Amino acid sequence: MKENSPSQTGPVLFFDSGIGGLSVLAAARSLMPGLPVVYAADYAGMPYGMKSEAELATRIPILLGRLVERYQPRLVTIACNTASTIALNHVRSALNVPVVGTVPAVKPAAEISKTRVVGLLGTTATIRQPYVDRLAAEFARDVILIRHGAPELVHAAEEKMRGQTPGPEIFRDAIAGLTQQEDGDRIDVIILACTHFPLVQDELAHAFGRPVTFVDGAAGIARRIRYLLKDDVTSLPERGGVFVTTGDLAAVDAYRPKLHSFGLETIERL
Repeated sequence: MKENSPSQTGPVLFFDSGIGGLSVLAAARSLMPGLPVVYAADYAGMPYGMKSEAELATRIPILLGRLVERYQPRLVTIACNTASTIALNHVRSALNVPVVGTVPAVKPAAEISKTRVVGLLGTTATIRQPYVDRLAAEFARDVILIRHGAPELVHAAEEKMRGQTPGPEIFRDAIAGLTQQEDGDRIDVIILACTHFPLVQDELAHAFGRPVTFVDGAAGIARRIRYLLKDDVTSLPERGGVFVTTGDLAAVDAYRPKLHSFGLETIERL
C-alpha cells in the first residue's frame, strides 16, 4: 500500500547494494551540481547478484519504504541493474514517489556497434533476467549479444573505492568470459550492466587489449532524473549529501575519502 507522498523540497535518493551507484550519482551531479542527495547502500544484503529473485523482490521494496519514510525524498533512483530488473515494478507499486530504474544499455550499444557483436557484463542475476531478453529482442535483433556474469567485478570496484588495488587477473578473467565465447573476438562494444562496473572501466579496457567502446546507463538515468524534476532543481535546498548504510558503520570508514569526494559528508546507519 502506498503510504508515502513525494516531498517537493526533499533530496533525490540513490539506492544500490553497495558503492556502485556512485557512477550514476556522478552523472546526475554533472547535470545538476547542487542536487541534494541521500545515497543508500544495502551492505547488509550485498551481494545482490548472488541472491534469488524472490528474496530481492521482497527485500528491496521494504527497505526502500523505510528509507523514503526517513528521508522524504522527492524522487528515488534505483542505481542498481540487478535490483531494477527484478524489483522495479514491486517498488513502484509500493511507493507513492517517482522511481527511476537502471537497465542494461542494450539500445545505445546496438546503435553504435559496427561489427554487430556486443558484449554484456553483469551480475549473475542480471544476465539471466527475461528483461534482458526483451531488450535484446526490441532493440538489438540484428546483434549477437554475448553475456557473461562477472560478480567478482563488484568486489573489485568496492576494493578500488576503499583505496586498494584489485588484482589484474580479475579483469582479465571477466574479459575472457566474453571474448572466449563464439564470436567473442568480434566484440566492439561492451555493455557494463552493473553500476559498479564503470568504476573499474579503465582496468577492463586495459585487460581487453584493443580498442573497444564501453556503454552504461548513467547518463540516460541522469537525464531522466532532470526531466522528472522538470529541470527545476533550484527549488531544492542545497546541502551536504548523506550516505546511509544498512551494514556496520565501522565498515564504511575506508570509503570516507571517496564518499567525501562525491559530496557525501554525513554517514548514517539505517
